[in-house]
Amino acid sequence: MKEETTVLHKCISKDELNELPLSHFEGEIQLVETLEQVDEAARYLEQQLILGFDTETRPSFKKGQTNPVALLQLSTSDKAFLFRINKIGLPESLVRILSNPKIVKSGAAIRDDIKILKNVNHFRPGGFVELQEYVKDFGIENFSLKKLAGIVLGFRISKSQRLTNWEAPVLTVPQQIYAATDAWVSYEIYVRLLEMEGQMAI
Repeated sequence: MKEETTVLHKCISKDELNELPLSHFEGEIQLVETLEQVDEAARYLEQQLILGFDTETRPSFKKGQTNPVALLQLSTSDKAFLFRINKIGLPESLVRILSNPKIVKSGAAIRDDIKILKNVNHFRPGGFVELQEYVKDFGIENFSLKKLAGIVLGFRISKSQRLTNWEAPVLTVPQQIYAATDAWVSYEIYVRLLEMEGQMAI
């Protein structure tokens, strides 16, 4: 019996999005704040084929001023690693992952994320997938991560922590969940679309 093909909507309105259930990452979150923790996390991440990718930066409320990247998030389906770049920099073990073309790093609007990471420690990006481009192959015309989650995954994610201080001495639990969720959703969207491509090829 042939599997029914999933059809995605091109767009989703604000009202439609608000009707969807709210969801967030419920797996294991590892906050990485020391070089020893980085190396341990990198050993795990280097074994993965696909990672969700995102960064966070302390918001600037002055025109023309941007702050350096504070947090790098890399996630699988059940583990999210939050690297406090403002504390540990961008060590070579992370550079290897970001440069490895065999490890897919999927995210939305990743150009600026990569640029600010390169300001910390220059690297040659490898294996990155821009979801905002990839979803065009499926006829999707909304490109924000929040709307992509609604269209592809059928739930909405909170953006309430976006403008909080990502350089704070201690990240709150809501901040950690928010940061993990963004990377996890990027992972899940890419995997779901890969599955759909498999269906479409049948």
